[in-house]
Amino acid sequence: MSQTLLRPKINRNPLIISLLLLIAGAYYLSQTVNNSQAALFIVGGLLGVSLYFASFGFTQAWRIFVSSRKSGGLRAQMIMLAIGVILFFPFLNQGFVFGKPVVGNIEPISLSVLVGAFLFGVGMQLGGGCASGTLFAVGGGNTRMIITLIFFIIGSVLGAYTFSSWSAWPGFQPFSEIQGWGLWPALLVNLILFALIYFGASALEKKRHGKIQSINHVENNKESLIHGPWPLVWGAIALVILNFATLALAGKPWGVTSAFAVWGAKILYSTGVDVTQWAYFSKHPEVITNSVTKNVTSIMDFGIIIGAIIAASTSGKFAPVWHINKLAIFTAIVGGLLLGFGARLSYGCNIGSYFSAIISGSAHGWLWLISAFLGSYLGVYIRPFFGMAVEK
Repeated sequence: MSQTLLRPKINRNPLIISLLLLIAGAYYLSQTVNNSQAALFIVGGLLGVSLYFASFGFTQAWRIFVSSRKSGGLRAQMIMLAIGVILFFPFLNQGFVFGKPVVGNIEPISLSVLVGAFLFGVGMQLGGGCASGTLFAVGGGNTRMIITLIFFIIGSVLGAYTFSSWSAWPGFQPFSEIQGWGLWPALLVNLILFALIYFGASALEKKRHGKIQSINHVENNKESLIHGPWPLVWGAIALVILNFATLALAGKPWGVTSAFAVWGAKILYSTGVDVTQWAYFSKHPEVITNSVTKNVTSIMDFGIIIGAIIAASTSGKFAPVWHINKLAIFTAIVGGLLLGFGARLSYGCNIGSYFSAIISGSAHGWLWLISAFLGSYLGVYIRPFFGMAVEK
């Protein structure tokens, strides 16, 4: 059979519309904000494509490892993080990328991170996705995830509203491994930890299944750069490169969920609620009063959704199904609230407080990983009580 016959049937209309939106949005941002904001919108689109084609979610990867010890997704994350610290640490150590000042995601090591990450982990499994996973699933046509996203936003607003309470919980000051230990010791310690997780997960998988799942190829070696799917390792490399592009353009690494709090708060602000007086927004009220087009995280989130539509359309899989049963709606609501509230308590999500935090050298990223994984572990075991499948 020829390669032409093997190609998927492209969903042309959503593909054309999404491409036009991406091009028009980038042009609009270049004219009304600046070229960097336009470029970040494109980077968001490329992130959406990468996440969708590689199915690079954190939720399912952790669930499959917990339930069946299949470690492909977890190992791909360790490769992503290893490449990330090698690329990010030297630039963060000097404080510049191509002459532009840059800073990492360095946050406190606190009880709120411990609790918030755990809640986020449970929410991942009930809501059906993490932060980035929710966005690319929405873009890919998963209508249940629209409900998760709505309540993710509501949970984020609740977290912002209660900021003055939970930010006072016990904890330690932010700790940068690069500044505290030095570049090379910090790099070495992180690489050793990634290797221990990678090979430990491999050993557990081999013990149960007798072999290790490949992350370099997809099933039947049918990977395609243009139509997908991508091997997990392709996705890992793409996400690191695009995160570095974000650092170079925005001066800070990739984040996702802070925008959700902004979107929800803006809606309240438009109804007369002065959210700029909340402690969470009081230091930077401009994120509420300015146009959303000036908010880097928001623009990139919009780009991710559009990029996922592009990827789903080129792979012939954009086909939203609008019928959702009541139990699925309930779990999406509960999961979304836990995701949003947990993300605010822990200063971010699987992107901002895990991926970007660890490759920034923030110690709180490791606390987030451990706590969120434990929450996810619990979430996997309570999914069946809500009629949700657990892959075996």
